[in-house]
Amino acid sequence: MDNLAYDSEPEGGETAQPDPAAMSALRPVPRISIQAFCETEGVAGPIQRAGEDRRMTRAHLKVHMGGIATAVEFYQTAPTPNLIILESRNEPKALLEALRELSEVCDPSTKVVIIGHYNDVGLYRELIRSGISEYVVAPISMVDVISVISSIFVDPEGDPIGRSIAFVGAKGGVGSSTIAHNVAWSMSALFSSEVMVADLDLAFGTANINFDQDPAQGIAEAVFSPERIDDVYLDRLLAQCAERLSLLAAPSTLDRVYDFDAEAFTQIIDTAQRNAPLVVLDVPHIWSGWSRNTLMMADEVVITATPELANLRNTKNLIDMLAKLRPNDAAPKLVLNQVGVPKRPEISVADFAEPLGITPMAVIPFEPQLFGNASNNGRMLGEMDAKNAIVQTINEISHVLTGRSEVKARKKAAFGDLLGRLKLKK
Repeated sequence: MDNLAYDSEPEGGETAQPDPAAMSALRPVPRISIQAFCETEGVAGPIQRAGEDRRMTRAHLKVHMGGIATAVEFYQTAPTPNLIILESRNEPKALLEALRELSEVCDPSTKVVIIGHYNDVGLYRELIRSGISEYVVAPISMVDVISVISSIFVDPEGDPIGRSIAFVGAKGGVGSSTIAHNVAWSMSALFSSEVMVADLDLAFGTANINFDQDPAQGIAEAVFSPERIDDVYLDRLLAQCAERLSLLAAPSTLDRVYDFDAEAFTQIIDTAQRNAPLVVLDVPHIWSGWSRNTLMMADEVVITATPELANLRNTKNLIDMLAKLRPNDAAPKLVLNQVGVPKRPEISVADFAEPLGITPMAVIPFEPQLFGNASNNGRMLGEMDAKNAIVQTINEISHVLTGRSEVKARKKAAFGDLLGRLKLKK
């Protein structure tokens, strides 16, 4: 059978983006095999798009055209997967008869989900009694597909999964790490919540300096010994920075090279999310398989930039790429940092935001004395001057990232020929 991809919503439906809140509530699907047999493109499309969502990255999904009869023929010579999704337009009696034929070629451990076209409570009860995992009435959405799969394979009594927030700079030196560390400290202090910071810049990370820590072990031990990673081992690697703030520090040494595959940090981040409700990922300004994967899989992405042309170009590239990698998630958040450097020509906030289509979550002015004193003393901004306006801005960022408030809209302005200038500079 051929694998089919579709770009349309159910026949007669709309192509509206799924609700980001509904998507963020979905938990990742484990590493399972799924095969779907669909009679209509309106059902095949959402299933195919569900397979492309980041929450389904570990699952292996194939979509075939053809209903239960096709599945019966297929599994006469092929093993059954962990989950079979079947669309059927049969009336209830014919549907139950067709499923009896399927049961003769289906492994008893295989779960089955039926997508039918009859809203019949009696049929639903009969299907559940016969061992069907779920019955869903068409039309369906991509959110429905992921939600049903999660309900079957994700333990509702399992430990809650923490929220991961990835910070990345549009350019080196824009202050992304400093913002990440201060926001993490702010969230732990404001909301009395456990926060874990993971410094992923193993060669040049600054979290250990900013938090005045010198741990003997850190994230390097975990990434180079993936077979040892579990809750207990992770706890041994953490440095305690504050009452509710812990750190997976980078070694910040050059005694070896740090070349990793795309999945190198996945297990570490998964384990961290099982142990803290908030995990802040300090992602270095590089573009590699693992950094791309980290940004794609994070629950939230924050881009820090300064108001100049190269930053605008890089921010635009990041936003466009993340839109492709995370089509069902909200756009990244934007922080404009170091605004108002004396004698430096700058792009105005409105002109910077306009071509991006994103309202900055925060605009932080250039204030070298506050930031310099905090860095040199291994302290957070809130510890140096709790009443400073920048500290209040950091607190507002914490509120937005934890869903306690929203980004305030700013007045739009024309952006002239900035995009044209970007193309000329490439």
